[in-house]
Amino acid sequence: MSNEAQVDFDSYIDYILYDCDAPITAAKHFTEINDIISSLAVNPFIYAVRHDDSLLKYGLNVRRANFKKIAILFSVFDDLVFIHKIIASSMITGLN
Repeated sequence: MSNEAQVDFDSYIDYILYDCDAPITAAKHFTEINDIISSLAVNPFIYAVRHDDSLLKYGLNVRRANFKKIAILFSVFDDLVFIHKIIASSMITGLN
């Protein structure tokens, strides 16, 4: 996972935990996002390669897994899954 993706993830969980004052929801989202990330190691190819212009900065083989309104952007290199970004889906068009 990139440093940027880790900061994204931590910031999202902190937002739910502190700004929304929802510790149970934060714990649930933490677990569910980690489950998705773990599943990428087993079968990342269930997610299609994306060709969105806004995602080209991450390469030609970027893929997207979704959790609620969060997008997990990642690429697969041989047996390595690299997570680029964890971002609100609505913000993807602003990645150019």
